[in-house]
Amino acid sequence: MERAQDSSRGAEPARDSAPELQRSVAQLLQRLSRPEARPGIVGNGALADLGALLEATECDALFGAGSEPPRAVSELLGQLAKALEKWAAPPGEEASAARGLADVAERAAAVGELMLQLLGRVEAAPARAAGLRPLAAPVYVFAATHRLQQPWSSPRSRCVAEEVLSALLRVAKCGSVAGFLCGESDDETGRFAAVMGLLRPHLSKESWKNNPAVRHVFSWTLQQVTRPWLSQHLERVLPPSLLISDDYQTENKVLGVQCLHHIVINVPAADLLQYNRAQVLYHALLNHLYMPEHHLIQAVLLCLLDLFPVLEKAVHWKGGGACVTTHCHEVLQLILTHMEPEHRLLLRRTYARNLPAFVKKLEILTVRHLKRLERVIIGYLEVYDGPEDEARLKILETLKLVVQYTWPRISCRLVVLLKALLKLICDVARDMSLTPDSTKNALLQEATDCLILLDHCSQGQVKSLLARIVLSCEDSMVVSCVRKVQAASAGAPCSGTSGPCRRHEWGSCRCRHTEEQTKCLYV
Repeated sequence: MERAQDSSRGAEPARDSAPELQRSVAQLLQRLSRPEARPGIVGNGALADLGALLEATECDALFGAGSEPPRAVSELLGQLAKALEKWAAPPGEEASAARGLADVAERAAAVGELMLQLLGRVEAAPARAAGLRPLAAPVYVFAATHRLQQPWSSPRSRCVAEEVLSALLRVAKCGSVAGFLCGESDDETGRFAAVMGLLRPHLSKESWKNNPAVRHVFSWTLQQVTRPWLSQHLERVLPPSLLISDDYQTENKVLGVQCLHHIVINVPAADLLQYNRAQVLYHALLNHLYMPEHHLIQAVLLCLLDLFPVLEKAVHWKGGGACVTTHCHEVLQLILTHMEPEHRLLLRRTYARNLPAFVKKLEILTVRHLKRLERVIIGYLEVYDGPEDEARLKILETLKLVVQYTWPRISCRLVVLLKALLKLICDVARDMSLTPDSTKNALLQEATDCLILLDHCSQGQVKSLLARIVLSCEDSMVVSCVRKVQAASAGAPCSGTSGPCRRHEWGSCRCRHTEEQTKCLYV
């Protein structure tokens, strides 16, 4: 009964005049901003009174009857939306450990209902665009905070947050979140700067862990802004991304590296090279490669592969005799150093998964790492990797690329590689584990392709070495692979006249005839 009387007293002034409405909104704002309002009763009472106020107030009183709403009321509503977003935000790590996150989802659902009510009033107002301007950023931050499955959310709060986001896009006349942030057309200014202005105070070194949702909101928002809009906000997004990636928790490291990767692929190289930003990114990412976390290593290697072209442009512009692939060499050397003694399967798979991309990047310059690559390839082919055998499949792909790009140096390693491949074929043929037949067939096919390439670059030596196996081996799978090598090599040229051109000596990558012959043989 008393609550209804309070609600009616809070709603009656709204019908009288704009000053009374301002006074009512200011009082509610003050009640929500009190420290004691956050946990419960006081804040819940303020929410109920705000709901009654919005229900009893006409749109003309809130936003005016003209094309522009009253400035004072508009600013107060913007501050009120910020207070609601802050009131529903999850507490910091220490506070959440003390009180738990059970009540956050309930508060978020209640605040979401009020924001839907407020957006409904904005949609019905004549000055829709002007009325939405102060509300857009805090309403978006609220929706982005509670729409994802996180410890502070519940199915109901996520559903309400999705409704709030849909209503916001509808009122803003935007077809997507990217259009809301960047603008639907070239002439329209997006709201990304306003959203970052709201997030930036919470993304400093001292404050970014006070709200565990801020980093997730920042990351998800950043992913929506792509080229060419992101470059103009580079100063706003790069420092928080570096800060998050430098955290001691692996989850935050991965999140920060993903943000850096998005920046690398959506910002022009000229902007990244300005003020030596690309070098800062490179060294920050390189340090993460010393962490034995497979999720982090995967994210870092993908980002580095997209950063290398940017760093190479800087070397091209400087001129001189510097090698443009210096950074790629450095990273590959570090990867091979870590791969050789690694025994954890998840890390072995991660390293093997990304190794072919580095060989493709360096092409014939992979020859610098050939000794260590040989040890890694042989070592990884000997170890069973589980039912999917991803590591060995990727190592076989790497070997095929190595043979194609560095064929002049393969002949001296022919016997070692041949033994490793034959041992793999025999192991797969005798494998009685739960490995699917599709995986076994893929391994045998890849190993056979490697043998065919070795035979091509050795001018038929592999075929002659395998000739006795057909006569002595009783395993049908092994014999089938050998016969495929013999059949594929039967029509291939074995003489030096039709093989790779030697006019510019072995290993020359400048001979066009050699390149064409290599492509014909190995494609």
